[in-house]
Amino acid sequence: MKIYLKIWRQKDATSKGKMVDYPMDGIEGDMSFLEMLDILNEDLITKGEEPIEFDHDCREGICGTCSLQINGRPHGPDRMITACQLHMRSFKDGDTITVEPFRAKAFPVIKDLIIDRTAFDRIQQAGGYISVNTSGHTIDANTIPIEKENADDSFYAAACIGCGACVAACKNASAMLFTSAKVSQFALLPQGRVEATDRVLNMVRQMDIEGFGNCTNTGACEIECPKGISLENIARMNREYLSASLKG
Repeated sequence: MKIYLKIWRQKDATSKGKMVDYPMDGIEGDMSFLEMLDILNEDLITKGEEPIEFDHDCREGICGTCSLQINGRPHGPDRMITACQLHMRSFKDGDTITVEPFRAKAFPVIKDLIIDRTAFDRIQQAGGYISVNTSGHTIDANTIPIEKENADDSFYAAACIGCGACVAACKNASAMLFTSAKVSQFALLPQGRVEATDRVLNMVRQMDIEGFGNCTNTGACEIECPKGISLENIARMNREYLSASLKG
């Protein structure tokens, strides 16, 4: 299979980037998208050229680091997968494929296709945790009864891998889906209720400080999320935020 790649190249955070064309031949449908990029990089290195920098780690759809904008969509044309799970059979012979980093003010480009997503880390650090009693008089979490629906919803929210696809898909570069998932996974459980007020206020405040946009309910974030995180989490976070604001 022959394809034509248009890939964003940017030397560093302060340099001006541009799209560069890379024609490729002999691509097999069973190759993963990242494997195809590996082959391209091997060819570039052989020619003495600078390889394309991109993030990846597990290549199993778990870590979320393989965040690429492929033909204008986060993680590519298929749904409910990350870029590392995308295979070249999703494209046709002769296709032109545009590959870019996720675009958002809060996700500055470091080099080529690598972006700085530490803004997500700072949101998590602002409140995405619970305090644990280590006095020796702790209660085993397994002895606390939790409604199955709440446990399931908390588990589904915790499935968020923090890849940033929701931000890349949103016309406002909003991080509401990510933040609400991190709020929801604790808000639904009794262990998380103790710090619920401070958590939602601090995490939303940090989200705004990082420069993410607001939510206008277009739903693109849920559609492009590789883990299918529901918009219901945003509604829950809004309720939590309103309640916390009134208490404050």
